Amino acid sequence: MDADLQDHNKLPDLKLDAKQAQGFLTFFKKLPNDAKAVRFFDRRDYFTAHGENASFIANTYYHTTTVLKQIGNGPDALSSVSVSKNMFETIVRDLLLERTDHSLELYEGSGSNWRLTKRGTPGNLNSFEDILFAKNDMQDSPAIVAIIPNFRETGCTVGLGYVDLSKRVLGITEFLDDNHFTNVESALVSLGCKECVLPTEITKSSECKPLYDVMSKCGVMVTERKKAEFKGRDLTQDLGRLIKGSNEPVRDLVSSFEHAPMALGALLSYAELLSDENNYGNYTIGWYNLNSYMRLDSAAMRALNVMESKTDANKNFSLFGLMNRTCTAGMGRRLLHMWLKQPLLDVNEINTRLDLVQAFVDDTAFRQDLRQHLKRIHDIERLMRCVEKRRDSLLHIVKLYQSSIRIPYIKSAMERYDGQFVSLIKERFMDRFDYLTNDDHLNKFIGLVEVSVDLDQLENGEYMISPGYDSQLSDLKNEQESVEQQIHDLHQKTANDLELAIDKLKMDKGTQFGHVFRITKKEEPKVRKKLNTHFIILETRKDGVKFTNTKLKKLGDQYQKVLEEYKSCQKELVARVVNTASTFSEVFDDLAKLLSELDVLLSFADLAASSPTPYTRPDITPSDTGDIILEGSRHPCVEAQDWVNFIPNDCKLVRGESWFQIITGPNMGGKSTFIRQIGVNILMAQVGSFVPCDKATISIRDCIFARVGAGDCQLRGVSTFMQEMLETASILKGATDKSLIIIDELGRGTSTYDGFGLAWAICEHLVEVIKAPTLFATHFHELTALAHENSGQPSGIANYHVSAHIDSSSRKLTMLYKVEAGACDQSFGIHVAEFANFPESVVSLAREKAAELEDFTPVSIVSNEAEQEAGRKRKKPSEPDDMAIGAPRARKFLKDFSELPLDKMDLKQALQEVKRLKNELQDDVGNCKWLQQFI
Repeated sequence: MDADLQDHNKLPDLKLDAKQAQGFLTFFKKLPNDAKAVRFFDRRDYFTAHGENASFIANTYYHTTTVLKQIGNGPDALSSVSVSKNMFETIVRDLLLERTDHSLELYEGSGSNWRLTKRGTPGNLNSFEDILFAKNDMQDSPAIVAIIPNFRETGCTVGLGYVDLSKRVLGITEFLDDNHFTNVESALVSLGCKECVLPTEITKSSECKPLYDVMSKCGVMVTERKKAEFKGRDLTQDLGRLIKGSNEPVRDLVSSFEHAPMALGALLSYAELLSDENNYGNYTIGWYNLNSYMRLDSAAMRALNVMESKTDANKNFSLFGLMNRTCTAGMGRRLLHMWLKQPLLDVNEINTRLDLVQAFVDDTAFRQDLRQHLKRIHDIERLMRCVEKRRDSLLHIVKLYQSSIRIPYIKSAMERYDGQFVSLIKERFMDRFDYLTNDDHLNKFIGLVEVSVDLDQLENGEYMISPGYDSQLSDLKNEQESVEQQIHDLHQKTANDLELAIDKLKMDKGTQFGHVFRITKKEEPKVRKKLNTHFIILETRKDGVKFTNTKLKKLGDQYQKVLEEYKSCQKELVARVVNTASTFSEVFDDLAKLLSELDVLLSFADLAASSPTPYTRPDITPSDTGDIILEGSRHPCVEAQDWVNFIPNDCKLVRGESWFQIITGPNMGGKSTFIRQIGVNILMAQVGSFVPCDKATISIRDCIFARVGAGDCQLRGVSTFMQEMLETASILKGATDKSLIIIDELGRGTSTYDGFGLAWAICEHLVEVIKAPTLFATHFHELTALAHENSGQPSGIANYHVSAHIDSSSRKLTMLYKVEAGACDQSFGIHVAEFANFPESVVSLAREKAAELEDFTPVSIVSNEAEQEAGRKRKKPSEPDDMAIGAPRARKFLKDFSELPLDKMDLKQALQEVKRLKNELQDDVGNCKWLQQFI
C-alpha cells in the first residue's frame, strides 16, 4: 500500500465546470445518510469521493488533508478528493478485505444524473471481484449472517440464516443461547462470517449489548434492517426458485423452525438474490448443525494463532500460514480456511482423512506427482461463477478447459498407487473422478471447447471461436482471407508500378485511414510524379508519406465490413458457447470440491513429511473414552521459526489422575507455549492432520476454550480485567466435560487476594462441576494446594512446573523449558527482570522488598522466636500439606454455621451455638498454622 500512497503527489485533477459542479451538488445532497457507506463516483479517467468520505480517505489513505479540494462556494461547498485508478483499487481491497466497518458504493454518470452501479460489503464481494482478485487468489469465502434473538424467561432463542454468495450456499438453524451469546460466537467463527444483518429495533434493547460485543470481537460488520424485512411468509416460494432440485425438502426444512425463516428471508432481500436470474436453480440449502464441528470462539482462534494476522512476521506465525501448502489457485486455500474453523467430531471421518494423509506421507513420489499436476489447476469455483454471470469471454472457458485436461493425469497417478489405502483412494477420489469425467460430463465439455474454440490462437493471446464451428463464420473467414489476399496482390502490383522493392513500400492499417501505402520521405522524390497523378496523398509526416488509390480504398472498406460482420458473428457464438458451458456448473462445482479436498490433504502430508522433525499420526478416541496423551509434543508454529531450537514436552491428561493440570514456573519459562501447543495439536488432529509429536492419543474434544491474555478494548469500554472475566464467564457457561480448557495467568488484573480467590473458585468449579480436561498456568503457587485438598481421594488434579536452574554462585537463571511433575516452590520474577537488563540498583531494591514482604521458610518449622522477630512481616499462609489438612475442617465449620436456624433463635442461644462451634474448631486446630491464622 505504501507504494500506492505515493499517488497523492500526482492526484488527478478534479475537472468540473460550474454547471457540472452545481448539478453534482444537487444530486449529492439527495443521497440518503449512511455512516458506513463509502461512495465513489466514476469520472472515467479517475474517481472522486466527497463530504465525510473525502475526509475519511484523505486521513486514512493519504495521511494528510492537503489533498482535499472544494466543489462550490460558501456554505454549500463540498469537500472532495480525486483518486487514481490504482489508488481506488487499493482502497477497495482494504475496505472489503481488511476492514470490517464499511460498505462500498460506486456511482456512474455525469452532471446531476448518477446511478448506483456496484455495491460491496465485507460479506458480499461479488460486484468488486474483478478488482479484488485480479492479481491474487480469493483467500476466503465470506458469509453474510442474519440473526433474530428472541428473549424469553428460559433464555434466548436465536434464529440464524446465512448465505455464502461465492459458493452459492444457504443455511438455516435455531438454537438456545446464554446471555453472552457463546453459541452465536461459535457460529460466526465457524461460518467465517464477515457481516451480520440485525433488526434495527433490537439496538434499543440492553439485552443485545453482549451480542454487539460478540460481533466486535469476531470482526463482523453489523448491518441494520427494519424488522418488516424479517419475514418468512413467502420464503418457501422464493427458495423454490433459487434452490436446485425438489421443493419438498426445502418446505420441510423451513417449517421445522420458528424464527430462523425470518432471518433467512431478510438475507434474501438484503443480498437481492431474487433480482438476478443467474441465481435461479443454482443454490443449495441445508441445516447448519452447531454440534457438527468443534466449537471455537474468537478468543480461542486468537490464542491458538489459527488464522493469519497482518502483524505476523512471517507466514509460519499462524497455523493457517504453516499448514497452507496448497497448489491449486485459491480453492485449496479457501477449503483449508474452512476446515481450520470447523474441526471434525466424527472419529470415522477424522480417521478417513488421516488414512489419506498417511497414504501421501508414505509414498513421496505419489505425493509429489499429484502436487505437480494440481499446480496447473485454475480456480474452478471462481471461473464457474464468472461463466454463470454470462460474461461474454472465452478466457474463463479456456481456463476451465486447461484445468479439465489435467484430470486424466491425476487419475493416472492414482492408478499407479499400490499402497495399503488403495481401496480408500479409489472410493474417495478415483470413482468420483471417473463419474465426473465420463462422456456425459467433463468429456462433453472438453469436446465442446475443442470444437468451438480456436486453440491454435491461444499462443497469440487471442480467445476466438474456431471458424469451422459455424458455417456462417467459416464463410466470413474465407471472405476475409480473400480480401486480404487481394490487398496483398495490390500491394505487390503497386510496388512494381512504382518500381520500388516490396520492403520499401509499406502497407499500414490504422483507425483513421484504414489500409494505406506508406513510403519514407527519402523514397518520395523518386516516385513524386506518379504519386501526384495516380494516387491520393493522405498525410506527410516524419515517418513518411501515406497515400492510397480508389482500388485500395474499396478493398479496405470491403475488408472492414467483413471484419465487423465476423466480429459480430464471433460475439454471438461466444455468448452461445458461454451459455452452453454454464450448464456444466454442477459438474465443475463437484470437481472443485474434489480437487480442493485432495489439495488440502496433500498439503497436510507435505507439512508432516517435510518438517525437520517429522509429524506423527494421532490415535483418535471418542470424547467419552480415552485420555489425551501427547509424548514429545511441540508447538508447530514456534518450532518452524528459524531462530528456535524447540524442546519437546510430554502432556498426559488422564481421567481421574491428571485431568486438571496446574502448571507453575517462571515467566519466559514456556508455560504459555506449552499449554497452547496442546490446544494446537488437538485442533490439528481433529482437522485430519498429523501432529508434531513423537506419539499422540487424543480423546475428541467438542470445544476448545482459551483464556490466555487479554488486551484492553477501550472502544467498547472494557478493561483488561473485565475482558478476562468475560472470557472466563464464557468458559464457565459454555464448557462441558467433553471440552478442552486452556487458562493462562487468570486473576492478574486485580489485587493479589481477589485474583487468587477468583482463581481458586474457578479451579474448584472446573474440577467439580464441568470436569473438563484443563491446563491452568499460574503464578499463584498457593493454587497447587488444590491437588492435596481431598487427601486420600483422587481429585484428578496434578501439579506440573516448567523447570529452571539458578546458579548458586552467580544467581543467574537458566530456563530449561522442560515440563516436570510437581509444583514450583518459588517465583522468578526478579531473575527475569535481570534478563531484561534492569539496573543493578533496581534489582537489589526489589530483592530487599521481596524479602520484607514474603518469607519462603516453611511455616511448619518456623520457631516462635522467628515469628516474633518477623513482627509485622506477612508470612506465607501455609505449605500445601498444611492447607490440605485445614481446608476440609474449615469447610465443616462454615457448613455447620450456615445450617444454624438463626431465624428461630434468640440472641443468647445464637451466641452460645457460635461459641460451641468455635471451641470445637479450636480443639481440632492442633498444629495447623493455616487454620490458626483465622482464629
